[in-house]
Amino acid sequence: MVNQLRGEAQKLKDLNESLQEKIKELKVEKNELRDEKQRLKAEKESLEQQIKFLNARPSFIPHAPVIPTAFAAQGNKPGQKLMMPIISYPGYPMWQFMQPSDVDTSQDAESRPPVA
Repeated sequence: MVNQLRGEAQKLKDLNESLQEKIKELKVEKNELRDEKQRLKAEKESLEQQIKFLNARPSFIPHAPVIPTAFAAQGNKPGQKLMMPIISYPGYPMWQFMQPSDVDTSQDAESRPPVA
């Protein structure tokens, strides 16, 4: 009977130790998950800040006037032909809308050799 109780006590002791190990493993995993959650939260906040920054920029770029102001208020002198106003390109750069292969100038010397 005593041997049986000792056997049961040993089993319970082993079970207790294995449960303690399992608890330690779960605590480590919990801490890892907490750290990952905080990292993801910080990443989410930084992405939200970037989105706010992009949305804060004006979504339109004002166009240059179609008829330049120098020609808009000119009066015609008698005997002078009517002049067509010069329509200019927009007042902002357009190269960012071009294909990268069109903008690349690394191969220009081979395809168009210098004349002079």
